[in-house]
Amino acid sequence: MAAFQMGSGYAVPMTLFKNNRDRVSKALLRQLSKNLKFDSGNLLVLLEGGKDKSLYNTDVDYVFRQESYFQYLFGAKEPGCYGILTINVRTGGVSSILFVPRLPEEYSTWMGELLTPEEFKAMYEVDAVYYLDELTDYLEKAAPKLILTLSGTNSDSGLTMQPPEFDGKEKYVTDCDLLYPILSECRVIKSAEEIEVLRYVAKVSSDAHIKVMKFIRPGKMEFEGESLFLHHSYSVGGCRHASYTCICGSGTNSSILHYGHAGAPNSRPIQDGEMCLFDMGANYCGYAADITCTFPANGKFTDDQKFIYNAVLDARNAVSETARDGVSWVDMHKLAGKVLLQRLKEGGMLKGDVDEMLEAGLSAVFQPHGLGHLIGLDVHDVGGYLPTEPKRPNEPWLCKLRFARVLKAGMYVTIEPGCYFIKRLMDGALANPELRKFINVDVFNRFRNFGGVRIEDDVLITQNGIENFAIVPRTVEEIEATMSSE
Repeated sequence: MAAFQMGSGYAVPMTLFKNNRDRVSKALLRQLSKNLKFDSGNLLVLLEGGKDKSLYNTDVDYVFRQESYFQYLFGAKEPGCYGILTINVRTGGVSSILFVPRLPEEYSTWMGELLTPEEFKAMYEVDAVYYLDELTDYLEKAAPKLILTLSGTNSDSGLTMQPPEFDGKEKYVTDCDLLYPILSECRVIKSAEEIEVLRYVAKVSSDAHIKVMKFIRPGKMEFEGESLFLHHSYSVGGCRHASYTCICGSGTNSSILHYGHAGAPNSRPIQDGEMCLFDMGANYCGYAADITCTFPANGKFTDDQKFIYNAVLDARNAVSETARDGVSWVDMHKLAGKVLLQRLKEGGMLKGDVDEMLEAGLSAVFQPHGLGHLIGLDVHDVGGYLPTEPKRPNEPWLCKLRFARVLKAGMYVTIEPGCYFIKRLMDGALANPELRKFINVDVFNRFRNFGGVRIEDDVLITQNGIENFAIVPRTVEEIEATMSSE
């Protein structure tokens, strides 16, 4: 059986991608059958894979990573490919064809032995493989009644995928809008085979987080934590890619939600008495992990650190105990906010009615981001605001949610409540009479240089609850015990 495998890492069967192709084909026929204007012949789905990308005008390329929709259907490692699903509208039968670049023989000197179409066919378990320069002839012989290509706007990035171009396109009836929501929705519900890959990459990432937690001490640099995480993920787990740029914030940097960017590359020395917020996730066969651990640099929580950490942990626990098939994600965000505000009130930072605080949007002062997001082939996975799903909420304290759907069994999401002390938001709250009335100013200001806490798990939604794939220390006691062990 053909599989993707790095070293002793998990062997991802190529049947995963075949089953994805079958799922998409059935979804297309089911949802488009009323609108299809023909009773016989073939419906073609034509996708373009990712391309090599040069580092500016040099002859050095970025390390290639396959485009996610193409990965979902074909699992191909190589750049410059096209793929076609040929669907018989009458029988429902589907065949898969991969088109690969025809490389000059000279390439074998630099790139290694060139694979033949038959070798690609065996490696990816598709029905046929042709060279890309044979695509025009293939389409002419196939004489499709309709070709679906892929175009759509990602609700997280706001960027629009452009449909592929190919010679002779004007000869065919094409549609670039129908496929995107159907294919995206297929990606939302994970198959049993996908779940095992996600479980694996989450375990690799969890183990790497624990290594980092044991390693970090005052005097270490933030980037040393990033380096160790990446090394373990690759050397032990076979994860060549990270799912996103590692966030390794200490002290006040732990309140910068997307720290670690080019202008602040995890470059600060870690100080005694500070909290560390490390948000890191490995990537295997295109599938992502996204886990955040927050811990004291010296391995021992102060009373203030316990106060904030346990408030976030209680919010996380409340959601973890409530989330399941049929539950609104917006309600889960509200639940996390309510629990956080209640704990901050119990600790003396806030006063007044918690429901009124929530309605006023006070929770967004402490947690300006949404509770979590879909995750899969993209760390912020597709399917958030599809046309058939609830729209983005308008309220300022809810509008950052990356999706507002009712949870379904088979969804894979992050649960990541946080509590941050961000100067701009703190000043804004104190300047707003509708928020200031809930704040004990002296206690609030005591935390100005605290930084932040985030606890982020990767969880599978089930009929009766969740399954958490992030296996890391979470309680104060567990963290302190882990950091004191060898």
